[in-house]
Amino acid sequence: MATYSFEDLEVYKAAREFRKKIFDLIKRLPPEEKYNLGSQMRRAAKSLTNNIAEGHGRFHYQENIQYLRQSRGSLEELLDDLNICLDESYFHAGEFDPIKAEGLELQHRINGYIAYLRRRKSAEESP
Repeated sequence: MATYSFEDLEVYKAAREFRKKIFDLIKRLPPEEKYNLGSQMRRAAKSLTNNIAEGHGRFHYQENIQYLRQSRGSLEELLDDLNICLDESYFHAGEFDPIKAEGLELQHRINGYIAYLRRRKSAEESP
C-alpha cells in the first residue's frame, strides 16, 4: 500500500513554491526591514506550508480544515506584507504582479481543498 504524504498534495506544492519566492524577496529587502518586516514575512511563509503539513497529519476532516484556515490566514498576511513592500517602494509593481497573482491563485487552491474536505466529510456522514 502506497503512503500518501502531505508533499503529494498539489496545494502544498504550490504553497512551497510561493514560500520560496517570498524568501527570495525577503533577501532583497532594505537593511532596515531585514529584521522587522523580513522576519514577519519569514514566519508567515513558514506557517503557510507548516499548517498544510500539520493539518494533513490530523485524522479528522474538521481538524485538517482548521489548519488550512490558519494557512490561508498566513497567506493573507503575506499578501498584505507584499502591499507594504509596494507602498514603501521596496520593489516596483512589475515584480509584484506575478507573485501577487500566484498568491491569489494559491488562495483559490486552499479554498478548493477546504471545499473538497468538507464534501468528503459530508459524504462519510451521510447514510
